[in-house]
Amino acid sequence: MARSLIRKEVIPFLMMFSSLIVSTMIIDSLLHQFELVWIGRYLGIPGTILILLSFFYSMHKHKIIQFGKPKDMLILHETFTWIGALMILVHAGIHIYAILPWLALIAMLINVISGMTGKYLLARSRLFLAEKKTVYLQQGLSEEIVEKKLFWDATTFELMKKWRAVHLPISMAFAVLGITHILSIFLFWEWI
Repeated sequence: MARSLIRKEVIPFLMMFSSLIVSTMIIDSLLHQFELVWIGRYLGIPGTILILLSFFYSMHKHKIIQFGKPKDMLILHETFTWIGALMILVHAGIHIYAILPWLALIAMLINVISGMTGKYLLARSRLFLAEKKTVYLQQGLSEEIVEKKLFWDATTFELMKKWRAVHLPISMAFAVLGITHILSIFLFWEWI
């Protein structure tokens, strides 16, 4: 019997996101254990740079830049974003004492989740539904019965397709909050 969309696609997605959080906790613990917490304070800088570099994919997609293959740019985008988010999460640790960094961190996490939804779930879920429908039709089931059997999987898929409506505005909110946080640090450290 075919597995449900939730078990086949959503749970692995959640495990991948959980690996980001667990990796953050492990690295943060190691930095504390070896009294290297100061390193975490500066990981926000390379993390931010990696996330900014990940925007080359969007620039390529919108034809602002011409170099690179779309698939390679997407892999670069995903890798830079994951590593950059990891660095920023370690940077944040549990040491955030102001509302602005918390808001930027929450916006980044929602942005990462929405980006992973688009990458990890949608394409595979569409294929999963098509394969499941084909199997049911090959078993001789009518279209009406197939629709009933696929109802919850199709409903889950339709909800997941809404990710694009979330990803861009959250990216913009993260950018504004992140830039504001960085500027406030510059002012606090009297860099400007």
